[in-house]
Amino acid sequence: MNSKTQSPVDKWALFRFSVVGSLLAQPPAKGKLRKELERLACKFYIHPITNELTAFHFSTIESWYYKAKNAQDPIVALGRKVRSDYGGSIVFTPELIRLLGRQYRTYPNWSYKLHADNFAAELQEQNESVAIPSYSSVRRRMVERGWSRKPSVKKKQTAGMKAAAQRFEKHEIRGYEAEYVHGLWHLDFHEGSLRVVDNNGNWYTPKALCILDDHSRLCCHIQWYLGETTQDLIHGLTQAFFKRGLPRALMTDNGAAMTSHEFCNGLKKTGILHETTLPYSPYQNGKQEAFWGTLEGRLMAMLSKVKPLTLDYLNYTSQAWVEMEYNKNTHRDIGMPPIKCMLEGKGVSRPAPDEEHMRFAFTVCESRKQRKSDGTVSINSVRFEIPSRFHHIPQFHVCFTNWDKSIAWLMDPKTGKNIAPIYTQDKIKNASGKRKIQSRPEQTIVPDEPLRESEPALLRKLIAEYAQSGMPPAYLPKGES
Repeated sequence: MNSKTQSPVDKWALFRFSVVGSLLAQPPAKGKLRKELERLACKFYIHPITNELTAFHFSTIESWYYKAKNAQDPIVALGRKVRSDYGGSIVFTPELIRLLGRQYRTYPNWSYKLHADNFAAELQEQNESVAIPSYSSVRRRMVERGWSRKPSVKKKQTAGMKAAAQRFEKHEIRGYEAEYVHGLWHLDFHEGSLRVVDNNGNWYTPKALCILDDHSRLCCHIQWYLGETTQDLIHGLTQAFFKRGLPRALMTDNGAAMTSHEFCNGLKKTGILHETTLPYSPYQNGKQEAFWGTLEGRLMAMLSKVKPLTLDYLNYTSQAWVEMEYNKNTHRDIGMPPIKCMLEGKGVSRPAPDEEHMRFAFTVCESRKQRKSDGTVSINSVRFEIPSRFHHIPQFHVCFTNWDKSIAWLMDPKTGKNIAPIYTQDKIKNASGKRKIQSRPEQTIVPDEPLRESEPALLRKLIAEYAQSGMPPAYLPKGES
């Protein structure tokens, strides 16, 4: 049997059985057993653990033979006897465990060996007669409780980082996969290992925005930017929508761009569930992290000798690599190319809306009062003109983006629909003196008649009702002197 396929628990049992198995298969004749055992004791065997040539005494082989002969399962009978204290701890008492735990919490970046040495020194300091646990016992107790060595952190850990570390220790980690194509997308930024140069000779470290489908591992879109702003994020994500359609859910981290109002509002208006990873827990977005390793190991390695490397060329080659290699090569996790998995799998995507609807979706919505003097509203210190047909409305819900001050939209607060676009005030154009005549929905022509000077109808009604009530006068007239 190949040693690589043997179970470590059965090595000794299988070895012993191979030595005496021939005597069980062909029992020796009466009086010949001792001679056969002596013959086996004169041979050399390969040790099951050290792989060195080893000989075994006659009495040892004899005991193996009788154990196997008299047992219903010879393999179990020839196995090594389990220690009586297996699974327990004789040296370690609950108090020692607590002492070791306090030492680990104080120095989580120590190695197991350093913990064992310091633990032994502390026990000797407290009581010289106490039994000192061995290194293997200390290591075993620490491994059982998940007290693994943590890397040294130079910067001060925040409360969120500490909470994430505790959560990682207490909760198990499980892999997952969406059941349907486009049921869940992953989105993340990645800082590239190469720098790009612009036409002015300025060097930048670009950042890649990538959107992956969870089920098929398909790269829906990838693009490099010089920053990691909300505008860059929405610019890349909407391109993925136009290419692949709208997913059902999108997973991102808690970056500033991913939690901005424009981005979150856009996902809500397009009916996409936004799921964020827990803070300081990048393992939740493991598929995206694995893609970055492939990107750096394949594409960026091929571009390492390209001088100078520009942003346009980097984006062009990235599209070619994704569409012609990554999406078409067999993915190790799914056993097929991502593009094939996407085409053959059951999808739940929806058609993407047009560009105008997409621009309106990824906006901030706030309330603004209309200035009666010139029919404008102020957005980020910029004046926008309201169409004349809306001059009778005192307050609006306006949608806008913080990076584009050329256009905004009026929104119906009840339906959430786009009423009309509005544009910035052009004072130079308004200086021409041309003005529209304001129209009314139902303009009534008032006839040219003389105005009445009698009491209004309501006053006449009140006077008549007061006279019919029979109430005495409520005042005393003062006579003229």
